[in-house]
Amino acid sequence: MAMTIILYNTLTKKKEPFVPIDDTNVRMYVCGPTVYDRAHLGNARPVLVFDVLYRLLCHIYGKDHVKYVRNFTDVDDKINATALARKKAGASGSLEELVAERTDETISWYHADMDALGALRPDCEPRATEYIAQMVAMNCSLINDGYAYEVDGHVLFRVRNYSEYGALSGRSVDDMLAGARVEVAPYKEDSLDFVLWKPSSDELPGWNSPWGRGRPGWHIECSAMAYELLGDNFDIHGGGNDLQFPHHENEIAQSKCAGHDFANVWLHNEMLQIDGKKMSKSLGNFFTVRDLLDQGVAGEVIRFVMLSTHYRKPMNWTEKKQVEAEKTLNRWLDQTVGLIPTDSTSFIPNKGLIDSLSEDINTHKALSYINSSFQDNSQALLDHARWFGFLGDGTREDHVARQLANDEGYGGPEHLASLVAQLDALRRLASKSKDFSEVDTFKAQLIQAGLEVRMLKDKSELIVGENFNPKKL
Repeated sequence: MAMTIILYNTLTKKKEPFVPIDDTNVRMYVCGPTVYDRAHLGNARPVLVFDVLYRLLCHIYGKDHVKYVRNFTDVDDKINATALARKKAGASGSLEELVAERTDETISWYHADMDALGALRPDCEPRATEYIAQMVAMNCSLINDGYAYEVDGHVLFRVRNYSEYGALSGRSVDDMLAGARVEVAPYKEDSLDFVLWKPSSDELPGWNSPWGRGRPGWHIECSAMAYELLGDNFDIHGGGNDLQFPHHENEIAQSKCAGHDFANVWLHNEMLQIDGKKMSKSLGNFFTVRDLLDQGVAGEVIRFVMLSTHYRKPMNWTEKKQVEAEKTLNRWLDQTVGLIPTDSTSFIPNKGLIDSLSEDINTHKALSYINSSFQDNSQALLDHARWFGFLGDGTREDHVARQLANDEGYGGPEHLASLVAQLDALRRLASKSKDFSEVDTFKAQLIQAGLEVRMLKDKSELIVGENFNPKKL
């Protein structure tokens, strides 16, 4: 019997045991980025929160029984604006080609940045532009059933026709009128109605539809992709709490009215702050994940700081937390240097770690468990940290290289290259004199220092071993 995960369901406003619709097909959809620029630090928080939940679900139900979908919104006015600016600056290609170029570029950045944070990639990463036909079909269904209407090439959803609108955010329709982010437009029957489809000019990207050439509204994209990839009813829908209204509220309304049960559990992470203040360009505290990485902040440090706070609490990024995370991770690295990790397919994390994460994704408790439970068991520390997304091979290699570079008597890769040159020079002399005693002596010294010596036909190679001690060179 699978162990129980407890999750806070935003829809019911309470913690509940997670009961999958089908425990052989557990399905999760998370709203991904709009790909017009680099991911800022706040964008990383849902990636890391749902990465941990994905790891937990795979552990409990089996990797082959979990499907994680996170979309890319590649239809957006900001993307179009960037492409138009490039075209005006003299870039070659049509506007649609420049849009595709920009989204491909931004998606590659996003992958590189999130990979650096130790986040696993989802099973499916659909682009909105790949599901236009499904969006058009859903809009047609909503119009036919009276939940949407078409005016001058626009398709709009009738909010008041869905009686449960506001259940997720806890707002009544009348309360929303004052403070809602709604567009006042002459073609709307009601100011709360939101766009499902809008016209595109000849110069902007667009697709043919029963209402003319146009492009989808933001909300319909996720509903159509989730239905196509996860079916009528799926287990978990997640994202930042800034999406709770109007985006997720609108997703529920249009999906339910299109005849789909949609998601059972809704999860929302709180926002990021910088030194107790909201991150914004006007305050000068806005930065991207890449900004931190380029400043030398390791991806695993960003991951550690983020996961040190429970996902439903505001995450406050401070330099002090960054320094503390670096110290902890360096201690983990020092303790596990030279160890070979257990094969991930056979490793089973301790119940204590799984229990921590099963308490509404309590990553703070899970990190504390790893930090305190394996001080006398370096192998267990390595395996549990890796399972949780830390101490990857690249991180460990970088750490060893930094250690070696700081040690007296070792000058890094250049020093190894010099030793190889010396060994090869001795081999060339020995091949002429037929006296290999100096080669053997030098080779023995290298091995004693913890280097693996590979003597190939035309050249030599030196590999830094687990017990390398540069002071013996």
